[in-house]
Amino acid sequence: MDFGKILLKLAGVAKDYIEKQQKEAEPARQTRPVERPETSFVEREKTDAEWEAYFRDILQSEFSSYSIREKVPVTDLAGFVSDEAQLYTTRPTQAYKAEWGQPFTFVLEANGSAKAVVMLGKGHSHDENVKYLVSRMYAEKLHLPYINFYTQMPNERSYVIGRIRKFLN
Repeated sequence: MDFGKILLKLAGVAKDYIEKQQKEAEPARQTRPVERPETSFVEREKTDAEWEAYFRDILQSEFSSYSIREKVPVTDLAGFVSDEAQLYTTRPTQAYKAEWGQPFTFVLEANGSAKAVVMLGKGHSHDENVKYLVSRMYAEKLHLPYINFYTQMPNERSYVIGRIRKFLN
């Protein structure tokens, strides 16, 4: 065998070896594109009417032993009381009356008397809005559980049912 032929053969083997090493170093290519899960569900905020319908359905189906009243003025339960309540210790001269309260979203009743109040609110309305604070205070005066739900939260059915049951028991 001639020296030139040996060099050509050796060069061919080296070339094959280098190509093999380069192929192994390259990342494997996929034969088809990666499938991405479809996102057909677009979450949107519910309207006040949709939230009320959602809670109404839960209350009627899960708490059927109670009668349900909606958008009940505070005075329907507390009456036109002559007392004026102080909500803020930093404002002792500022007083509030029952008729200034936010109407209760739902009132659960049994045997002709109120047993609990369910309030829906946006943001931190239950903690900051005077109308909600007046309603909460009168619910407490009447010894009624005041069950509030924030409508910017998911309020999954099981959570709502569990929370209301906790207050009723």
